[in-house]
Amino acid sequence: MRILITGGAGFIGSAYARMAAAEHEVTVLDKLTYAGNPANLDGVEHTFVHGDICDGELLRTVVQGHDLVLNFAAESHVDRSIEGAAPFVTTNVLGTQTLMQACLDAGTPRVVQVSTDEVYGSVDIGSWSEDAPLAPRSPYSAAKAGGDLIARAYAVTHGLNVSITRCGNNYGPRQYPEKVIPLFVTNLLQGRKVPLYGDGGNVRDWIHVDDHCRGIRLVAERGEAGEVYHIAGTAELTNLELTQHLLDALGAGWDMVERVADRKGHDRRYSLDDSRLRAMGYEPEIGFDEGLAATVRWYVDNPSWWKERR
Repeated sequence: MRILITGGAGFIGSAYARMAAAEHEVTVLDKLTYAGNPANLDGVEHTFVHGDICDGELLRTVVQGHDLVLNFAAESHVDRSIEGAAPFVTTNVLGTQTLMQACLDAGTPRVVQVSTDEVYGSVDIGSWSEDAPLAPRSPYSAAKAGGDLIARAYAVTHGLNVSITRCGNNYGPRQYPEKVIPLFVTNLLQGRKVPLYGDGGNVRDWIHVDDHCRGIRLVAERGEAGEVYHIAGTAELTNLELTQHLLDALGAGWDMVERVADRKGHDRRYSLDDSRLRAMGYEPEIGFDEGLAATVRWYVDNPSWWKERR
């Protein structure tokens, strides 16, 4: 099988590339923005194309001949989207539409749009099902919701065989150090304090990137066109609880925590009901304590990777 992975030099896309390359012919398309890194693909047998999913002419050439296209390409950091929304709308909405059109024109047999739980906004109790209304509250999540709707429209209107996946917060090796876990770990390794938003009571569902990729693979194999599939994690934690885990892992105390003003429009809690995917045979394999310990060890053992990105 020939697989095209857009955004494949990023954190999650490169994890999928490592998994897929063991069995399939992999092409990676990546714009190599600040979060894309060719070193993430070291040891992965693949063909690399430097390009933008908004480039329709390029996509017409690249997409041809692939059996499966997975769209990981996205601007994904909420804080950056608050500072400036335009790149998020361009990549996450226009880029998704350009890619869906290229897949339609090429007759691509299977497409997966990779998305986020943030498109639902915030939930006080319970968990979102796949038919929950979209109510994004940040420019990032609004742009992702827009891309998801574009993908679904191509399934309904044009019959494109595209499914959508939505997951919680990912963690694992090679995550760009603007995200909370690598930011906190690398700060503490350098003797710097870590910034904790507001009262620290915001709740997130944590999933190891390898479990996320296994869920995506299952959707690619068995998902239905136009449908959404949740990929939930193994730990629902407040930011206070997560901070305690990281302080313990690095042998640091609460004197290394700096309280900072809360993020604008900060969603209080995310939670996904993934019973649809579990009924298809999905089950996460990496417990949070095990996965977090291995992740921290990776950053401890690979300072050259993250120091040049700080």
